[in-house]
Amino acid sequence: MTANPDERLGATLLDDHRCSFLVWAPRATQVEVQLTSPREHSVAMEAIGCGYFRAIVDDVAAGALYRYRLDGQKERPDPVSRFQPQGVHGPSLVVDHRFAWNDTGWRGIPLETYVLYELHVGTFTPEGTFDAAIPRIATLKELGVTAIEVMPASQFPGSRNWGYDGVYPFAVQESYGGPSAFKRFVDACHQQEIAVALDVVYNHLGPEGNYLSDFGPYSTDVYKTPWGEALNFDGPYSDQVRRYFIENALQWITEFHIDALRLDAVHAIVDPSARPFLQELGIAVHARARDLGREVCVFPESDRNDVRFVIPTESNGIGHDAVWNDDFHHALHVLLTGERDGYYQDFQGIEDLAKSFREGFVYSGQYSKFRRRRHGNSAKDISGKRFIVFTQNHDQIGNRRAGDRLAQSLSLDQLKFASGVLLLSPYLPLLFMGEEYGESAPFQYFVSHGDADLIEAVRRGRKEEFARFDWQGEIPDPQSEQTFLNSKLNWDLQLRGSHRILWQFHRELLRLRRTVPALARLDRSTAQIECRPDENALLMKRGTEPGRVFSLFHAGSSTAELAIAVPQGRWRKLLDSADRKWGGQGNQVPDTLVSTGEVQLALSAWSVLVFAGMANGD
Repeated sequence: MTANPDERLGATLLDDHRCSFLVWAPRATQVEVQLTSPREHSVAMEAIGCGYFRAIVDDVAAGALYRYRLDGQKERPDPVSRFQPQGVHGPSLVVDHRFAWNDTGWRGIPLETYVLYELHVGTFTPEGTFDAAIPRIATLKELGVTAIEVMPASQFPGSRNWGYDGVYPFAVQESYGGPSAFKRFVDACHQQEIAVALDVVYNHLGPEGNYLSDFGPYSTDVYKTPWGEALNFDGPYSDQVRRYFIENALQWITEFHIDALRLDAVHAIVDPSARPFLQELGIAVHARARDLGREVCVFPESDRNDVRFVIPTESNGIGHDAVWNDDFHHALHVLLTGERDGYYQDFQGIEDLAKSFREGFVYSGQYSKFRRRRHGNSAKDISGKRFIVFTQNHDQIGNRRAGDRLAQSLSLDQLKFASGVLLLSPYLPLLFMGEEYGESAPFQYFVSHGDADLIEAVRRGRKEEFARFDWQGEIPDPQSEQTFLNSKLNWDLQLRGSHRILWQFHRELLRLRRTVPALARLDRSTAQIECRPDENALLMKRGTEPGRVFSLFHAGSSTAELAIAVPQGRWRKLLDSADRKWGGQGNQVPDTLVSTGEVQLALSAWSVLVFAGMANGD
């Protein structure tokens, strides 16, 4: 006798007064479930094979608190706890999963329509909860966002953390409002026809409150990650470890109606097995989506520049939907800032940006000075909808010494240029919260650990990480509450001056992306890219007649006269970032162009232009 693979791990209410408990604990010979409310008592669990223990207990209702006792000694929270109301060291709580959903008929959104908006629940609003975030959804809808990506929401130690120190993958962080609040947030997003992506961490677990090793070999010392021991996806007992994380993924999709999973740093998952965990995960997620009649995506974050993540399983790929493209960010960042230390040393600017437009990855097998080896493989034949690109995200801001955003050092024209490059690209764009209006607050790294040695280790680790960069000054203390408070958004800025202009500019770019067919289709096969490095200009032509569009990006610091090869015919201007309504110096380019094969244009500094072909009679 063994655990049915369809039987749910953890505590599951069978009715209003009876609960099933199922735990994998191969390192224990005896396991008891200890209930501390509404009355204290313990029940011996039955060993049912393969290291699983089960008990069905009467007189247990939603809200009951419990722990497991291992071999009569160690008392531990449930590894599959759905709620930790007293934090990572406290008891687990039996959750009633029933919820009055209002999203009947919601089926998700097509992959090519994703416009992601990454947010951190704790700093998105003054209150730092899911319920407090709900009133902001309508504004994101007006902006043109189609999917909100929530940074990890699983239970972590203390009340403030990026989320990557989570130790209870199934439990929604109590300081964010817990599982019911998360469901209310997802339901509200779906009412606005906005999908929800959740950042999940399957490459490591945090150190504080991590009791999994008392239950079983969830981790392995064969491999290491930057954060400690790797998870055991290929050694003895790895079938049960895989089940644990795949069941976690399916929980979010089924019970929380999540539309996409962003898999954190999958390059830190070491698994040379014939059927990789990541492939098995993707197959399970897509199968569950089909059963539910919904569109559900898997987005791996990887710095490997490896297209196998998005190659179908039948072609020996991993079979995920879209992969992170750091190269796009790095090329654009170097162009905007001139920074060349750390991993930025591999990038030159506008020529690399042009290659990213053409092929996706800049590094497709050539030598990387930063890595001191060849890096990546070719993505030129992969559809644009298979890549997620960004100008900023939590890593690229928060892993800077001061956590400074681009808005703290760039002009309005440069910020408009960056948003134009991002939102007019033939890829899936991601905005980081506040980017759309030029938020001035930093996004810094913060934790609230309770272990003094761990706190010092985190401080030391941050200093060592920044040694690769030529950044000067003190590093904000990750443990300080002020570091966390510094990172909260200033929503009032969105209504003022240049911040309001930038927000409106983002909205207009997203309107064009949505309504102009050549921009909405993420098809690079019809795209032509012309790079003019001497003039810091890049021309991108997309679509076919009669709906052809060309976008021109000028990264020069002063006005320039350029002769541009443009197909014959009449062209209507759709956008000019130099227009006064966008805070520019004034319009120098006519609203209509008549081309005989070439046009002469006066381009403002850091400007973006978009023209659409006009049919005869227009």
